[in-house]
Amino acid sequence: MDIHEFLITPAEAARLSGPHDRIVMSSRVRLARNLKGAAFPGWAKKPERIKVLETVRPAVESLTEMKGAFSEVMDNLGPLDKQILVERHLISREHAAKSSGSGLVLNREETFCVLINEEDHLRMQALRPGLQLRQAWSAIDRLDSALEKKLEYAFSNELGYLTACPTNLGTGIRVSAMLHLPGLVLAEQINPIIQSVNKLGLAVRGLYGEGTEALGNVFQVSNQMTLGESETTIVERLDKVLLQIIEHEENARQTLLEKKTKSVYNHIGRAYGILANAHSISSKETMNLLSLMRLGVELGLFPEVDRALVDELFILTQPAHLQKQFSDKLSAEERDLLRSDMVRDRLKNVSRPSVKPPKPGN
Repeated sequence: MDIHEFLITPAEAARLSGPHDRIVMSSRVRLARNLKGAAFPGWAKKPERIKVLETVRPAVESLTEMKGAFSEVMDNLGPLDKQILVERHLISREHAAKSSGSGLVLNREETFCVLINEEDHLRMQALRPGLQLRQAWSAIDRLDSALEKKLEYAFSNELGYLTACPTNLGTGIRVSAMLHLPGLVLAEQINPIIQSVNKLGLAVRGLYGEGTEALGNVFQVSNQMTLGESETTIVERLDKVLLQIIEHEENARQTLLEKKTKSVYNHIGRAYGILANAHSISSKETMNLLSLMRLGVELGLFPEVDRALVDELFILTQPAHLQKQFSDKLSAEERDLLRSDMVRDRLKNVSRPSVKPPKPGN
């Protein structure tokens, strides 16, 4: 089965909706599990990894939730296929680097994705649009319980689920949300927010996770502790923090509109001007400008534009998606030219931002 024929289209992905999706782009709950008596993937030799794959993959495929799923070994996915999955946030960059002895099972709705022999034998994740951590946790908990009846996990009564990295020991849970925070960035409040979140034992990362920058003003917030707290406690704590961040972002947007009206309009107007007129543009610049245009849509400056258009361009303008659309072999310069052509074409019927007269003093 071709992964590109299986994946939902960027247009469909952009139209997924959920609670607080003005700010929370997606929610994810991931569980790390390992098989009893088998070496962790990083220590295992190739025949051992293949044996684990041959044990785990059919068990995952047999689950009710994975009926009609896309299932493949990583050897059979090309570099472009893997990078597209990374850009869709379905697999990690680490898993994209895997080959023999590793695999992937993705359900039709793209709400469940199971990585086999990444850092652990199993990295199973539930994904939902908007702020739906509780729903994602409930879904992955059921999937995990069903799978545990088919596989014997490595488990200690004292330590909980055993994992390759000690930071995942215990519950093996990683709860995260992807947030669009241009208001806090423009208001220069993002660093204090990140510091406050870090003090609460949570991590803030960039668009593609650990070690990446926050392109497009998109940040991932997740738990760091997995041992000593129940899964429900971790989910509830993160949910509470996210609601506070949402409130800070909404307040920052409102304050900027009231006190720095011209500055906000200038940022959004310039972003639109470059996107609608550029003849060469990098992926990084595009993401950052689309972020500002998305903010403009949310603030009502583009009354005729559906936010889904901007979210679709977020996906389509990334390097692998662009290469897939035009050709499998493109230089960075060729991508920049084609990206600008595509964006100009998609925005040709979008009028420049409609702004209200600023209050005196702005």
